[in-house]
Amino acid sequence: MTTQSDDTLLEVDDLAVHFALPRARPFAPVDTVRAVDGVSFRIRRGRTFGIVGESGSGKTTTAQAVMGLVRKTRGTVVFDGAVRERLSPAEQRRHRRGYQMIFQDPFSSLNPRLRVDQLVREPLDLMGIGVPAERTERVAEILNAVGLRADQHQLFPHQFSGGQRQRISIARALASNPKLVVCDEPVSALDVAIQAQILNLLARLQDELQLTYLFISHDLHVVRYLCDDIAVMYLGRIVEQTRAEAIFDAPLHPYTWSLVSAIPGNAHLTGGRAPAVLRGDPPSPTRLPPGCRFAGRCPFAEPLCHVSEPQLRAMPGDRLVACHRVDDDGVGPQHA
Repeated sequence: MTTQSDDTLLEVDDLAVHFALPRARPFAPVDTVRAVDGVSFRIRRGRTFGIVGESGSGKTTTAQAVMGLVRKTRGTVVFDGAVRERLSPAEQRRHRRGYQMIFQDPFSSLNPRLRVDQLVREPLDLMGIGVPAERTERVAEILNAVGLRADQHQLFPHQFSGGQRQRISIARALASNPKLVVCDEPVSALDVAIQAQILNLLARLQDELQLTYLFISHDLHVVRYLCDDIAVMYLGRIVEQTRAEAIFDAPLHPYTWSLVSAIPGNAHLTGGRAPAVLRGDPPSPTRLPPGCRFAGRCPFAEPLCHVSEPQLRAMPGDRLVACHRVDDDGVGPQHA
């Protein structure tokens, strides 16, 4: 593990999360789902780092492992210069204030038996932050910051719309004044108009509170709007990572290229032809094929791709790509 620089808030190194499945029959071998399989990245302070990928790519499990909500198989997570597992219980409790999570579904992530002010105050009580009067003041302050009126603070979650519930979830995540907020598809359960409001709210709060975001999404429009840097995941591995504008202007990995070329208005990526269409389904995460995990669906695969798994390589322009067909000058097979 390298030493964190002053501007690095979160560093993830070789993170893996594997799940053992129940045996199909007595004495049968145990199948293992490699949900996350060797993921590494860094997030600088004040930036938004997005992880995108289709369902089953491992992006949400990565977020949960960063938060400590699932047990990692291997790897190291360094937050603000400290490794969670090396801290004492008391130190972990103080450390935990610095990173919080906004969950995908505002309908199931809020306790229906608690009023809004109780929901937002609960983290402060559990972490022992401030005295009671200070907690009450903090709750009112943060609920006002997310756009909820004072007369709404005593209502229950079922009395709010989906967008308002997500505002409550954001307030709860920000109550402890964290440095890092992990956003797990926070707008995917909302309609488009409300999505824009929540994204604008997140952007405003980031500027006002100097927040750092780890943003999980399958929606390329959303990450393009909010994220500074993006990693693209496929079957538990990062296949491309760079600045957001580079991902959308000139994707290198064939998987990234196929995703971005399907966005309306990106016909220039396919030379004016129809967007690339991926054939077939991803392989089973319990029986991964040899070589590149994308080779079976890649229109540019060659024999080497089916026998040797590519590793992330540094490319010009502060970019990482895991593809045999991308040359050392940063030219992808779709541009060759």
